[in-house]
Amino acid sequence: MTAGSPHVLDNPALASLTGPHVHFAEKRGRVLRYPVDVSPWLALPDAPDAGDWADLAALAGPGAEVPLTAYAGQVPEGWEITFHVEGVQLVDDGLTTAPDPEAVRLGPADVPEILDLIERTRPGPFLPRTIEMGTYLGIRRGGALVAMAGERLHPPGWTEISAVCTDSAVRGQGLATRLILAVAHGIRERGETPFLHTGAKNTGAIRLYESLGFRLRRTTAFLAARVPERLPEAVS
Repeated sequence: MTAGSPHVLDNPALASLTGPHVHFAEKRGRVLRYPVDVSPWLALPDAPDAGDWADLAALAGPGAEVPLTAYAGQVPEGWEITFHVEGVQLVDDGLTTAPDPEAVRLGPADVPEILDLIERTRPGPFLPRTIEMGTYLGIRRGGALVAMAGERLHPPGWTEISAVCTDSAVRGQGLATRLILAVAHGIRERGETPFLHTGAKNTGAIRLYESLGFRLRRTTAFLAARVPERLPEAVS
């Protein structure tokens, strides 16, 4: 990476979909996205032009709501911002990682139970094929899945930890911390570096992550916008 060039974590979805997750990429022009049953993440170029916005509209469809995470510019006329939450990106800066003897690897057969836990805990989007994005680990109690964490975006040399959640009945037992460190251990074993995102107002989670050895790398934003129902005619 040359001086002044973007870091892969500045546009992590683009780096993922042109790198280790290229096999997932659905593409129109310079716009890429994950299949809609894998992840809502999509990737605009670092400096999208009118043609890129037209390609995004064609890819998503009129009236669709699309995520614009990490995008810091303006949306074109006719597009409506429907969601805007300030966020932070944190990176491994000295995690003491370790596998967890109670953690089990989750697979496609576990997806119905995962989706139930996600619905009850709301850590963020998880779709029927999100499990394919990386390793997901869970802890069971009495046979029931009560906590989980896993891997999502995968820029070259980095892996995002995501879907960290714990059932309310077992909170306060440190299960999320154990799973974060276990997932991070697997990432480190591959020679990669863990990172994650959370809301800027989620101060409790940020304090936890920093106490584990993450540091703030940058602020970002979680955005979504609605594609216009009617797009202007292209000028030939």
